[in-house]
Amino acid sequence: MKKLNKIAKIFLVLCAAVSFFVVAGCGNNSSGKTVKVGIYGSDDRIWKPLANKLKKQGINLKLVEFNDYNTPNKALTQGELDINAFQNYHFMNDWNKVNKGNVVAIGDTYIAPQRIYSDKIKKLSQLKNGDKISIPSDATNEDRGLRVLRQAGLIKLNNSSMYTVKDITENKKNLKITPLDAAQTAHSLTDVAAAVVNNDVAQDAKLKPNDAIYKEKINKESKPYVNIIATTKDIKNNATYKKVVKAYQTEYIAKKIKQVYNGSTYAAWNYDFK
Repeated sequence: MKKLNKIAKIFLVLCAAVSFFVVAGCGNNSSGKTVKVGIYGSDDRIWKPLANKLKKQGINLKLVEFNDYNTPNKALTQGELDINAFQNYHFMNDWNKVNKGNVVAIGDTYIAPQRIYSDKIKKLSQLKNGDKISIPSDATNEDRGLRVLRQAGLIKLNNSSMYTVKDITENKKNLKITPLDAAQTAHSLTDVAAAVVNNDVAQDAKLKPNDAIYKEKINKESKPYVNIIATTKDIKNNATYKKVVKAYQTEYIAKKIKQVYNGSTYAAWNYDFK
């Protein structure tokens, strides 16, 4: 009888142990899906809170930070990332064309106007003949930067679909417009009269949006400049990636975007492009 009681106790202990591991396993996110996300600069302050929320859904975001615009799509197409979030439609389409890529958008994030900054003047009318202006040098942002200068009334351009400095047809002040790596435009302010700076670069350089001497106007023609979450064509229907997009496109993240970028950047998935 004692032997039977002993066996019964051992059986109960084993059952309890099995139950513990089953419950522990069900409550542990370590078995969840991991998604590697390529991001740029200040966006970590948007994606880290999102990562915390997605943990509750069993999705573990691994953020991979880049400090240039050239690498994230290469990393994506080489399988080092699952998705990335640093580029706009215009940039993605141009990158695919040049690199014969298969990168596709799976969700809109935000739109950020380019701005013209200066350490030397307070308004555009103070630009002098022959002054230097720097703009981003990658094809998409050089095109956009020149459009901003045209919008500001500083230059005229021909009818090209993708502008470079060679497409300037009128430059009354003889401005010396120099393309630089996008990340260097903010640093160039010590050497130039003004610079067209991407919003994320301006944020990382601690430039204040209200100090800009010109802000790009956002309208229906701005849609190609909406930033996106992207992946490759063969995995665009991945259910986990769709959950990431859905979690991003919420009022919580819209408020986070406004907070992180000091009101200078707008959630794009519900923006009214007039």
